[in-house]
Amino acid sequence: MSGFNPYSVIFYGLGLIVLASSLLAVTRRNPVHAVMYLIASFLGTAAIFYLLGAPLLAALEAILYAGAFMVLFLFIIMTVKPEAEGKRGRARARRWLLPAALAGVSLFLVLILVGADPGGRTLLPAAMAQPAAFGRVLFERYWFSIEVASFLLFVALVGALYLGRRMEDPTEPTVGGER
Repeated sequence: MSGFNPYSVIFYGLGLIVLASSLLAVTRRNPVHAVMYLIASFLGTAAIFYLLGAPLLAALEAILYAGAFMVLFLFIIMTVKPEAEGKRGRARARRWLLPAALAGVSLFLVLILVGADPGGRTLLPAAMAQPAAFGRVLFERYWFSIEVASFLLFVALVGALYLGRRMEDPTEPTVGGER
């Protein structure tokens, strides 16, 4: 245990938390529970970013993903009110075939990458940027992409509201007897 220090123990502990909460997020039947596990995963990822010396990324992860996007997801889930699924047996197993295959391919690729450099001797160049410089570049060069992303989120919210509204039953009489 000569290579372990308190930071590596915290790092691996946070990694286990992120993996476990991500796994629980994709296996829960209740969408609200899945979103809560996803929030735990995002907060664990933010803590890993902070531990690795990237406080700006940690703050963005916590504020944007764990905060804003998850509130939006909860709002959409509570607006749409998804119905419980009735699929059982083979149909349910077939539904998990593609995600399981993708996870297997991803695991295989990660093992190849780790096997190529098992000791981790390849060092990545350090990239440091002050938050003000990062914001300046982001909003001067990539302002259109940010506007497109915000517009897409708005369209998704409008679509969720449209799907969540109650449809009138054509067999029921309306108020006043008019149609």
